[in-house]
Amino acid sequence: MPQDDAWDADASREIARSGPGRPPAGFYGAVPDDEAAPHDEPDDAEEEDFEEVAVVPVRRQLSLAIAGFAGLLGLGLALGAQTSAPDNRLPYVIVLFGVQLLYLLAWIMALHPPAPGATAAVCAVVALAADYFAVTRTPAGLFPLFFVALGGFVAAIAGQLFRAEDRARVKDSWRATLWIVLGVVAYAIPMILTRQPVGTQTMIVSAAGAGAALFVARLADAIFPKPRIALQVPRGATGVVLGAMLGTLASAALGSVLVLPFTPAKGAIVGLVAAVVACLVDLAVNFGEAGRRLAGDAPTFWVARHMQGPLGAFALVAPAAYALAHWYLA
Repeated sequence: MPQDDAWDADASREIARSGPGRPPAGFYGAVPDDEAAPHDEPDDAEEEDFEEVAVVPVRRQLSLAIAGFAGLLGLGLALGAQTSAPDNRLPYVIVLFGVQLLYLLAWIMALHPPAPGATAAVCAVVALAADYFAVTRTPAGLFPLFFVALGGFVAAIAGQLFRAEDRARVKDSWRATLWIVLGVVAYAIPMILTRQPVGTQTMIVSAAGAGAALFVARLADAIFPKPRIALQVPRGATGVVLGAMLGTLASAALGSVLVLPFTPAKGAIVGLVAAVVACLVDLAVNFGEAGRRLAGDAPTFWVARHMQGPLGAFALVAPAAYALAHWYLA
């Protein structure tokens, strides 16, 4: 029996084709057009996370100046040890005290300990006390310097506890204070070495090797600062390696002309230790400065910033020379 229903199958198909909400063919109606995820739009948040790293340029004149300062410092320490005598120790003490003051100035400006004025005053007194015991103590040894360093550290920490803003920083900065005090005391060790057997020769070879290593490393940075160790550090790996090698060679040459127990081989070993220590400390200072710059800290005064590396290097070379004189050459 025929039906007069207007909504037959053909009419339903026609309405489905003309419907505005019909999904495009091949998508099975899973995601409508107006709700599709915009895959082609860039993610601004991800682009903001990637910041361009600034490349710190290598300044040729500055590298040459630091090379000259390191060379003069090593030469002064070596010649001072050579000319020091039982009746003529005052000139070398004056040289060492001047270097201690330079170290104090550079590292306090670089590390910014709490109460910098009080810390500097305490460390200056520590330097005088360390030099006094290094010259007058009999027998010459490191034992009095340990007490001087300990007393100076305690006094420096006590001077940082008076003001509230300084007290809040003491817990985080006591390592910087300890390093400053130990560095000042370490510069009295060359005087102790000149009063011990084999000590003078060891100090001459160590100072010469470290000075030659730093001089060559900085000179190479002025000429060929490649490959760069880090983009934020204006140093080249060629200079560091070449400095350690030529510093060792200079010490071996000195070992061939010094009296026993030095030989070219022993001079090379002493020079290698001194050169590697000096180059690594100098490089570590550069990385520390770059880290403070990236952290947004206030930049260090430029003179102190550029003297900090060589001064810190020779401060660590002195105890290394003492250890070599007693445990390797004795």
